Amino acid sequence: MSQKVEEYINKQELPKKEILLILRELILRTLPEIKEDFKLGVPWYEEKFYLVALKDHVNMGFAVKGLSKSEMDFFEGKGKLMRHRKYYSANDISKQDIAKLLKLVAKKTTTCH
Repeated sequence: MSQKVEEYINKQELPKKEILLILRELILRTLPEIKEDFKLGVPWYEEKFYLVALKDHVNMGFAVKGLSKSEMDFFEGKGKLMRHRKYYSANDISKQDIAKLLKLVAKKTTTCH
């Protein structure tokens, strides 16, 4: 696990800190072989996922290159390489749904580059 990622999460205010901790744990538990990195000032996971704390929520980014149109509709945004989901509180997080999305993206997509 990345020390820089831990520092990034620990400096966030609640509820963003709690959301980041939950999402990070979900990523690492669902995809135990994934490599965690700290790039562009935020946590990245093999250039397929990212976490970013914004003013009043947390975005979880997903690579979408290689997904079908209907699969891309699970995410917000219009990007051709990356899209996201927003979380305003820990109650917004459906662990089962996120685990399914993580597995889908890990299996079907290429990296965002």
